[in-house]
Amino acid sequence: MIYLDNAATSFPKPPQVIRAVSGTMEKLGANPGRGGHHLALQAGRVVQACREEAARLLGMEKPERIVFTKNCTEALNLAISGVLKQGDEVLCSHSEHNAVMRLLKRYAAWGQIALRVLPPDGMGILQPHTLQEHITLRTALVVVCHASNVTGVIQPVARLGAICRENGVPLLVDAAQTAGVLDVSPEALRADMVAMPGHKGLLGPHGTGLLALGERIDPEPLMVGGTGSASESMLQPDLLPDRYESGTLNLPGIAGLLQGIRFARRYRSEIHEYESYLNQRFRRQVAGLPGLRLLHHPDAECVGITSFVVEGMDAGQIADGLDASGIAVRGGLHCAPAMHTWLGTLQSGAVRISPGIYNTEQEIDDAAAILGRIITAR
Repeated sequence: MIYLDNAATSFPKPPQVIRAVSGTMEKLGANPGRGGHHLALQAGRVVQACREEAARLLGMEKPERIVFTKNCTEALNLAISGVLKQGDEVLCSHSEHNAVMRLLKRYAAWGQIALRVLPPDGMGILQPHTLQEHITLRTALVVVCHASNVTGVIQPVARLGAICRENGVPLLVDAAQTAGVLDVSPEALRADMVAMPGHKGLLGPHGTGLLALGERIDPEPLMVGGTGSASESMLQPDLLPDRYESGTLNLPGIAGLLQGIRFARRYRSEIHEYESYLNQRFRRQVAGLPGLRLLHHPDAECVGITSFVVEGMDAGQIADGLDASGIAVRGGLHCAPAMHTWLGTLQSGAVRISPGIYNTEQEIDDAAAILGRIITAR
């Protein structure tokens, strides 16, 4: 199997990630922060080590402002639900994932917020002047997807964040496709909150995620309950990170994530360069295929994602054909209907390839050749 679906979940994982997960299950099955015995304390040290490693990756001086979640969706839900109030206005980009759009649309349908989806330029980029023109006194939050999971186009988040700071508006960044590949530190992005999955570019296991909180924001918790601290009180503690981490943490996942973050932190620039190279190699080979349209602007800076449509062919049909030949890709709408509406592909969907660090040039060449045969044989 040639796995080209790393934008959904990176695979395979570095060996040390796998060893950390299995080793934790075999030797360290205690509940972190829920006891004073040796195993519980050791489990707590693993959690703290991962928190500190994430803080180093994100250039944050206070590891307690790194919150563990079960995925990027939960991190986004915590960030959005925790800051909005009745009557607020929210601005977001056209490239948002349903993890953002469905929650914002729900609040808008309930009459709790006003929502504006900001238009991009012809390259798919939200220009800073567009954001500036739409910010009002009611604007309580701006949400921007750092890089589209359909086109891979990277937004100028630091410039957008600077405008948000000038206007005193919090910025939430969805770094689902950029964490572990680009610098997604809150300071570099001028962001107040950055949400990210652990299982994609950070190379950790499924069921892991992070929310990085800047110094100036403390959203209301999404969930309350037992934290292992202040147990004499029936009120949720204000202590960070306990305020946001009710219930038992995913210790095996966090142990694996620790190793994944260490790997990503060490090789981040090489990973981005290599994945970009593989994408460019694939694009060059398929660009001349009959009826094929690449869904990105050639002048836009992108992460390692290439999506395309083929005239007269359904995305699912192409993905199934590739799968039958041993190539795993993603076909469909990628949980981003606003982006597909803008691209004009809401009905057809798109096929997405997303190489990872363990793919080879030969695998890219094979995938391009098989795609060519599928298209010409229709």
